[in-house]
Amino acid sequence: MTQAGKPSGPLSGLRVLEVGGVGPVPFCTMMLSDMGAEVVRIDRLHAGESGLPVARRFEVMFRGKRSIAMDLKKPSAVEAVQRMVSRADVLVEGFRPGVMERLGLGPERCLAINPRLVYGRMSGWGQDGPLATAPGHDLNYIALSGALHAMGRQGEPPAIPLNLVGDFGGGSMYLAFGVLCALHAARASGKGQVVDAAMVDGATSLMAMVYGLFSEGYWKDERGTNRLDSGAPWYSVYETLDGKWVAVGATEHTFYQNTLRVLGLHPEDFADQHDRNGWPQLRKAIADVLRTRTRDAWVAAFEGTQTCFTPVLSLAEAPAHPHQQSRRNFIELEGVLQPAPAPRFSRTPGAVQGPPPDVGEHTQAALFDWGFSPDELELLRSDGAIGVPG
Repeated sequence: MTQAGKPSGPLSGLRVLEVGGVGPVPFCTMMLSDMGAEVVRIDRLHAGESGLPVARRFEVMFRGKRSIAMDLKKPSAVEAVQRMVSRADVLVEGFRPGVMERLGLGPERCLAINPRLVYGRMSGWGQDGPLATAPGHDLNYIALSGALHAMGRQGEPPAIPLNLVGDFGGGSMYLAFGVLCALHAARASGKGQVVDAAMVDGATSLMAMVYGLFSEGYWKDERGTNRLDSGAPWYSVYETLDGKWVAVGATEHTFYQNTLRVLGLHPEDFADQHDRNGWPQLRKAIADVLRTRTRDAWVAAFEGTQTCFTPVLSLAEAPAHPHQQSRRNFIELEGVLQPAPAPRFSRTPGAVQGPPPDVGEHTQAALFDWGFSPDELELLRSDGAIGVPG
């Protein structure tokens, strides 16, 4: 925030409406808020939950926003959102296809109200196609993209990469990118448009390099056998004496030779780094050596050696690492440790605009700021269209 209390960041002045949603939608709008956008979230008045069974302050994705509690089954609430649309730059929603249309808040209606509006739609399968209305989660979307099949050790089940690839990588970040692209187009043309961001599309797009290498025949369609999927012994993780782990990423020949030297292995014994027939022997040699010392002892041994070698830090350890602290990559807000905004800007830095709000915390204040009079707010309240859940 600036000293005057107004949002700072490259998106300062941008007005965003977030209509409900969990996971990828709040993460997308968190990114926009961190960069200075004003984000107002429409929460369900009688929802009783906001996504996870934890106190709201721990739901970091809701930080920096204002919350309005509305009952969108009430026509007066829908009319209120339509009024807000007339003043918004962006609307983001994460319902199944057809839900917003049934509410009277679909893109056709909203773009008629505000032709410059960027209407961002977040879904798992997209707005059309055989699976468009089917349920699903991150795991299902990345399964259909080929990404899940490609992750894991040889001969073992696919490894689940949290929900980073579908929800956040293939979903939130593609939606944020699409919204900003559409805003750029609207600035030039005066016309908004719909951004159809599907997690299956984004996860598939993230696999661009792998599919290119697969088409060439370089990438084998068997997980755990390639240079970046734990197949190569010089790009893998290894257990140390104390049961902890280290990451070895020595893909370049110079770093590979340096790594062998620090480990006490003779580079001439493993001269052909890319000889797949020699990988099992090399993997065993590296693993045997790394098990002779603790993780931190190996970190000390590798320091300053021009190698791609790091400890595998736990969630508790990562914030305390000297590089993370130097970069100030973690912040604490109301006692909750959380990642800081990224990326960084030299002239218009972003900042967290505040803690996650309680549901409906800003209902009257936010609506007043968006042009509703006290009398209109009272009518909405008495109609049961807005309020703070009890």
